Amino acid sequence: MSGLGNSGSGGRPGSLEARRAAALERLKQVGQDHLLAFWDRLDDAARESLLAQVDSLPLDVVDREARAIRAGRASADSVPPDLAPASVLRRGDIDVAHWSAAGERVIRAGRVACFTVAGGQGTRLGWDGPKGIFPSTPLSAKPLFQVFAEAIAAARARYGAMVRWYIMTSPLNDAQTREFFASHSWFGLGAGTVTLIPQGTLPSLSRDGRMLLSSPSVIAVNPDGHGGAVRALRDSGALEQMRREGIDTLSMFQVDNPLVRVVDPLFIGLHTEHPASSAEASSKVVPKRNAAEKVGVFCASGGRTMVVEYSDLPAALASSAHADGSLRFNAGSIAIHAFGVPFLERIAQGAGALPLHHAAKKVPHVSVPEGQPVEPPSPNAVKLETFIFDAVPLATKALVLETDRDEEFAPIKNAQGEDSPASSRTAQLERAARWLESRGTRVARDASGALRCEIEISPLTACDAGEIPARLIPREVSEGQTLMI
Repeated sequence: MSGLGNSGSGGRPGSLEARRAAALERLKQVGQDHLLAFWDRLDDAARESLLAQVDSLPLDVVDREARAIRAGRASADSVPPDLAPASVLRRGDIDVAHWSAAGERVIRAGRVACFTVAGGQGTRLGWDGPKGIFPSTPLSAKPLFQVFAEAIAAARARYGAMVRWYIMTSPLNDAQTREFFASHSWFGLGAGTVTLIPQGTLPSLSRDGRMLLSSPSVIAVNPDGHGGAVRALRDSGALEQMRREGIDTLSMFQVDNPLVRVVDPLFIGLHTEHPASSAEASSKVVPKRNAAEKVGVFCASGGRTMVVEYSDLPAALASSAHADGSLRFNAGSIAIHAFGVPFLERIAQGAGALPLHHAAKKVPHVSVPEGQPVEPPSPNAVKLETFIFDAVPLATKALVLETDRDEEFAPIKNAQGEDSPASSRTAQLERAARWLESRGTRVARDASGALRCEIEISPLTACDAGEIPARLIPREVSEGQTLMI
């Protein structure tokens, strides 16, 4: 290959040439030696950088996945033949007061921390920056990060306990996210109690299993998916910190859902003490809108609970229904989990590695050996990623709790339509109105029931209807009125 002929292995130990020769030998063993094709064109700084990248590659993993790609199989995306709907707990079947009290005891003991997956950019929203900075609330336009920060501050005050916050960023947005939090004084939480953790990366592979170069000295990589949270928490020292401070429960949620209950006593109580739980992995679900909704589905196989991505669930199963017309596979994942810290430590130590999934993507790169930039018009590569929900079947028992979509799930994912800023705004206004109505307020609505006023309730004021102070509850919110509590 170009650039490989002039640099033999005769360099002194530790020299660039000797290190290059050693790297070349390792790469040849897995058919990836083209990564050094442009060596002769690089200066020493670029060579050092490229060697560091090669040294960090999990070549055994790359080789395994490259073989799977060439064989035409996606290593983690098969559906077991015995797939059945998961067993789901519903609020009507449990003693809500009992399990909420159990959760409160856990929170007051300082055993709970929050973890937000926030590696995404707002590209699909037309937003230039980390998604967590996106203005999300209907009246005050608070960024998503501020919504969660206020909810954590409220939990600390309500339960008199520290609730740490861990946030997983990505190489794309880590610097911007850090700058944002610093410029907002960490929203009063204290910089020492909010930990930003960059997630790892994995190389992008061509359709014939070759790693791509984004430039002659840079290997094309992509974030390793939200399943990379386990490794990121381990490598950052966060799991060790939790164990040292007596934190045994992690409340995990994605950055795009402003309705999430970041510290939910009911969910935490069920996770830590209910007989259906092992205190290892618990999840919230909502009934799917319809068979085509693009959410993962909680299922059961071989006595274990698991999540099947919507794109992997066979159409016949996705549309299968009970006699009353309701979907059999109806437990839609909303990316809200509780994980036991000892369970995450066990996975991080290799006791149950998360599988890799393959995603076809467009990846700009340089051609080898020509070195010409390539902007693909269609998907040309495979990105490797892990999903945190693949930890669920590794749990001894996994509890699944059905919750109310209108109360807890209004994600901001798309620029328009479902799961957009507009649909989330409507859901937030409606929830605030329902909370006041449940406390006796007359709220202006038209004959069809549509709101004729606008209401926003800060998490600092209340995280559910019962927490709203009586002194703040108005008798009426009239037509055209805008109310912020």
